[in-house]
Amino acid sequence: MKTPSQTAAERHFSLSRRHFLRGLGASIALPAFVSMPALGASGLASKLATTASGAPLRTAFIFFPNGAIPSAWWPTVEGADFALSQTLKPLEAHRDLVQVLGGLDHREAEPGPDGAGDHARGNGVFLTGVRLKKSATDLRAGVSIDQTIAREVGHLTRFASLELTCDSGRSSGSCDSGYACAYQYNLAWSSPTTPMAAEVNPRLVFERLFGSGSHGERQSNLKRRQAEQRSILDFVQAEAKGMGRRLDARDREKLDQYLTGIREIETRIAKAERFGAGVDPKRETPSGVPADHGQHMELMFDMMALAFQTDSTRVATMLLAHDGSNRSFPEIGVSEGHHDLSHHFNSDDKIRKVAEIDLWYAKQFGKFLSKLAATKDVDGRSLLHNSMIVYGGGNADANRHTHSNLPIVLAGGGGGTLKPGRFVKHGSKPTSNLFLSLADRMGVSKLERFGDSTGRLTGV
Repeated sequence: MKTPSQTAAERHFSLSRRHFLRGLGASIALPAFVSMPALGASGLASKLATTASGAPLRTAFIFFPNGAIPSAWWPTVEGADFALSQTLKPLEAHRDLVQVLGGLDHREAEPGPDGAGDHARGNGVFLTGVRLKKSATDLRAGVSIDQTIAREVGHLTRFASLELTCDSGRSSGSCDSGYACAYQYNLAWSSPTTPMAAEVNPRLVFERLFGSGSHGERQSNLKRRQAEQRSILDFVQAEAKGMGRRLDARDREKLDQYLTGIREIETRIAKAERFGAGVDPKRETPSGVPADHGQHMELMFDMMALAFQTDSTRVATMLLAHDGSNRSFPEIGVSEGHHDLSHHFNSDDKIRKVAEIDLWYAKQFGKFLSKLAATKDVDGRSLLHNSMIVYGGGNADANRHTHSNLPIVLAGGGGGTLKPGRFVKHGSKPTSNLFLSLADRMGVSKLERFGDSTGRLTGV
C-alpha cells in the first residue's frame, strides 16, 4: 500500500508531455517567428514550394461547415464557359483564377459500420483521407495533407505551417455520437494521434509572426523573448535532470517525452535565430477576437495573407467553423442555428436560409482572394497567382449527411501550373487524389499515396 507521501510525490512528478508543454508554453510563450523576404530572392532558392520564377508557392486549406445547398452551389455549364453559381458569385472578380471541382468524394467519411457521427467524420477525414477511430478518448486519424507537405518544405520558412480557426470549440471529450471532439475541431494532424491545435486569437497569431509591441519595437522584443526562452529552457532542463533520479521507470518514460518536447522548442528557437530579424509590418497589432464574427474571420484571413506575403510560411489551414456548427447569423437575418437549418427536409424557407449562410461564407472567402490578388509577389505576379487555395467542406448535402461530390473550389494559379477559370466534373474520385496533385506542385517527393488516394487528379 502506498504511503500518503508517495502518493503526493506521484502527483508532483506525474509528467505527461501535454501537461508540461502546456505549462511551459504559458510561462515562456512559443517563439514569435518574424518574417523575412522570400527565400527565392535571397539566394536560398529551392525546387521545394517555389514557382518557375523562383517566387514562393503557397498552399492553404480552408474549411466551411455543414455542406452546401447543391442547387445553389454548382454551376450549370462545364468548362471555361461556366457561370459562377448563386453561392459562388462573390468569387466573380477572380473567376479566371478559380476552379470549381465536381465529383470529389470522401468515402472514408461515410458511416459504414460506425453509424452516426457524420460531422466528426466530415471534419476529421477532410485533410487526412482515412477512417477515424470512433472513440472519445482513443484518437486515431491520419497525418493531414498540410502536415505532409510541411514536413518537406517547412524548413524553408520560419513556420513550417500555420493553423488558424474562427471557432473556439472544445478540444477534449465526446462531441458527435461518440467521436472525440478533437476530430471535429481540428483540421491539421501531425500524427494519427496528434491534432495540431489552431489559434483563434488574431492578436496572438500576429505576435507569433512578427513579435509583440508597436511598429519599431517588435524585432528587439523578439530578441529579448528568445533570450528569455533560452534561459528558462536551460533552467527547466537542469530541474528535469535532477528530477529524473527520483522517478520510477514509468515516470522516467514520461519525463523523456517531456524533454523531447523541450528539444522541439529549442529547435524552433534556433530556427528563428537562424533566420534573423525580419520585416516589421506597418500596421497595428490586432486587439484580440472581435465581437463581430465577420470581422473576426476577416482578421484571421488577414493573418494568413500576411504570413504568405512575408514568407513566414507556405502552408496554412483555417477552420471557419466546425462541421455541425449551429451558429446563427443575425447579421444576415438568420436567427436559427446553421446545423438545425441544414436538416431542412426540403422546406423552401430553410433551404433559402442555408443558401444565405453559404453565400455569407463565400463572401468572406472572396475578400481573402481579393487581398491575395491585390498583393504583388517578389516576381511581380500576385500572391493569388502564386498560391493554391482549397475551399471546401466535408459534407456535401448536410440534410442527408452525404460525402460524395463535395463542394470544393480550388483558387489560385499555382504559379502557372494550374488551369483555373473552369468548372470541371471529375467523375467520382477521392479528394485525396487532388491533395496528391497539389503536393507534387509543392515539391513533395516520393509520395506515392495519400489517405485513400487512387492516383493523381489529372487536368487540374
